Amino acid sequence: MPHQTLAVQGTIVHFVADPFQLPETSCVEVFDPGILFIENGYVNSAGPAEKMKKLLPEGIKIIDYQDKIILPGFVDTHLHYPQTDIIGSFGKQLLDWLETYTFPKEGQFSDTEYATEVVNFFFNEILKNGTTTAQVMPTIHKQSAEIFFQKALQLNMRMISGKVMMDRNAPDFLQDTPEQAYEDSLDLIKNWHERGRISYAVTPRFAVTSTEEQLEKASDLLNKADGLYLHTHLAENAAEVQFVAELFPWSKNYLDVYDKYNLITDHSVFAHSIHLPEESYLSLSENSAAVSFCPTSNLFIGSGLFNLEKAKSHKIKTGLGTDIGGGTSFSMLRTLGEAYKILQLQGQTLSPLKAFYLATLGGAEALSLDEDIGSFHPGKEADFVVLNLDATSLIQRRMASSETIEQKLFLLMTLGDDRSIEATHIMGERRYFRS
Repeated sequence: MPHQTLAVQGTIVHFVADPFQLPETSCVEVFDPGILFIENGYVNSAGPAEKMKKLLPEGIKIIDYQDKIILPGFVDTHLHYPQTDIIGSFGKQLLDWLETYTFPKEGQFSDTEYATEVVNFFFNEILKNGTTTAQVMPTIHKQSAEIFFQKALQLNMRMISGKVMMDRNAPDFLQDTPEQAYEDSLDLIKNWHERGRISYAVTPRFAVTSTEEQLEKASDLLNKADGLYLHTHLAENAAEVQFVAELFPWSKNYLDVYDKYNLITDHSVFAHSIHLPEESYLSLSENSAAVSFCPTSNLFIGSGLFNLEKAKSHKIKTGLGTDIGGGTSFSMLRTLGEAYKILQLQGQTLSPLKAFYLATLGGAEALSLDEDIGSFHPGKEADFVVLNLDATSLIQRRMASSETIEQKLFLLMTLGDDRSIEATHIMGERRYFRS
């Protein structure tokens, strides 16, 4: 459908700055009630309803989301669409998880029909959960990325992805070569990067599964077009960190492997980043690289506790990732709830304003997309989610005694899930509605 021109009314909430660096209340704008005016798919303006009604064009369509919260769409900075069918698999940590569940499942993506069916389910699921932008890993199969891009283009969604590169420490049916990975990736870059709202990520899975020759090819690929991403894993699990040290005995630490091949850039996103020495935090910060905090996965696979306080004290760009299928939910609300618990275990805390910043503008900043999405500033792409405050009888009961926006958001992040998503809009167009 063509881009939408409309107005939506409800409690408008968006962030204008980083609440980890400035006083929280100075970083958020709340209009209750407010109106968001969207023109040709982009934000025209947002403000108090009484004022906005006087400024709206005569006859403009207004969707009234009464008693609901309207936020910029959720940004998921790390997940794997091919792992949709292994969510909730029992009893393994990272390296065994890959061997037992992940690699056999990813082998099925040589089947185009199967890959297409999973992609369709995947996009339906993220829309149902209010996610409008994501950075997603497919498999080594070129068509697994093409099918993903085709669906993203059809839905006009802002997505980042790229063919996975692996040439060792994986089954033969999931290995490519440095040359084949380079040629396939280059072809995908030419055909898909910056087409519609799609960006390409050069994607060596992690240091364990790439030789030095393949990492060199990944570095070469990053120079083939402006705005390319580097998407990989870093220091998720203690056994993985030890394995990397054995595979690259010359390295000072895990991140040093990527550094040697110039893979730490302001468009690099490193998933997990749990077991890091001080020098790695400094390097990530100095290079303006980003990390993805994946709480449900880190707990489920038993990888460890991400130190958000330390990452933010180094001013490292940090987003949230569901990390499907090690992660156990597509819901960013559930992801926020688990993030809160991880920080509690470390004597840290996650306020609701900081949490929803991470899920919206913070995620956009982590993906270097904050000029395009993440807030309701004029000119931004109008992706947004509508949150229902009465989705369950328990939430409804608790909301009755909640007065502030902070209290309401905290209840949503601790008690909410996909049932709390009333609607999801892409460039103004309503792509999901909970009937």
